[in-house]
Amino acid sequence: MGLGNIGLPGLLLIAIVVLVLFGRGKISSLMGEVGKGITAFKKGVDDGKKEIEEEASEVARDVTPEKTDTKDKV
Repeated sequence: MGLGNIGLPGLLLIAIVVLVLFGRGKISSLMGEVGKGITAFKKGVDDGKKEIEEEASEVARDVTPEKTDTKDKV
């Protein structure tokens, strides 16, 4: 018996038990914290992507060779 066999009546029973055990206020505050965590995670991922893109664009800009002395070396 795995989690795939719970079905809708089982999920409703679990939801009712959790609601009775923790109360509505505790669940709503917990869900608020989960939402804040998800938002912070997404922001961190986006910031990481921007940082990687900026580093890649800096590398792409710096491909020109440095100017050397223009005098003939004989």
